[in-house]
Amino acid sequence: SMRGSLLAYTEDCSFRGIAVRKNLYRSLLVVATMAGFALPFVASGQFPAESTIPKNKRKGNGRVKAGTPGPTPRTADGKVDLSGLWGYAGYTSDIAKDYDVGELPMKPEAERLFKERQANEGVEDPEARCLPTGVPRRDPYPYKLIQTKDLIVILFEGNIHSYRQIFLNRTSHPKDVNPTWYGDSVGHWEGDTLVVDTVGFNGGTWLDMAGHPASDKLHVIERYSRPSLGTLKWDITIDDPTYYSKPWNVTEIMPLMDAPGDEIIEYICQENERDANHLDNIKSDFDKKAKSNKK
Repeated sequence: SMRGSLLAYTEDCSFRGIAVRKNLYRSLLVVATMAGFALPFVASGQFPAESTIPKNKRKGNGRVKAGTPGPTPRTADGKVDLSGLWGYAGYTSDIAKDYDVGELPMKPEAERLFKERQANEGVEDPEARCLPTGVPRRDPYPYKLIQTKDLIVILFEGNIHSYRQIFLNRTSHPKDVNPTWYGDSVGHWEGDTLVVDTVGFNGGTWLDMAGHPASDKLHVIERYSRPSLGTLKWDITIDDPTYYSKPWNVTEIMPLMDAPGDEIIEYICQENERDANHLDNIKSDFDKKAKSNKK
């Protein structure tokens, strides 16, 4: 299957281009170096998802533990400076990879959706059809974080080459927030940690490639910190009463990418796009098998 692994998924999508594929390898190699595992492990597929395999039977669970050492930079007003080009954290395929089987507080409908998406290898994944990833989903490409006094902007290299805004100059969400893919994000500082509150989602996103669902009731609280020069720590709380019985947490570590020439590069998801037809064909095959099994 084209979606059998992160690398295979990328290599088969020719619209990404040679330059972008090289950038993915660069990002993945940074992860491999920081986490101490070989690149082939990173390419392990999202089907079945790691969180569906008992922890004692998993081959490994590589993730970035820390970036390069060095003092944490600060802005002129003394705030921690989160700005930088930040690499892949290792959670693209399965955001729940730190949980054992049955630990994630999914409601029955979430379980049904997740199992269905696992069974058909995520053929209806909106990200695979050039739609936004949303929050807190990450693709395996770098992003650039730009910090100002009143606003933080995140520029995504991958997915649809989009952006996200986090407003620091207001403390609340609009009363009638317009539902969007990335939601409405407001942030404030608690000491050296930036706390971001996001609501107002449109219900169209998945939390990962594996198919963990999210609804328009999704509420995400993020805590960004920079414990060292080369490390961005991202603590995420996912609260979605439609699909989960209680809030649950994920912590991802992203490494700073500061080698000479490192920069986000152009990525046009729709250019020479071939995924949609391929996935539609797979879905059609699954649907035919499902009908056949019911007879």
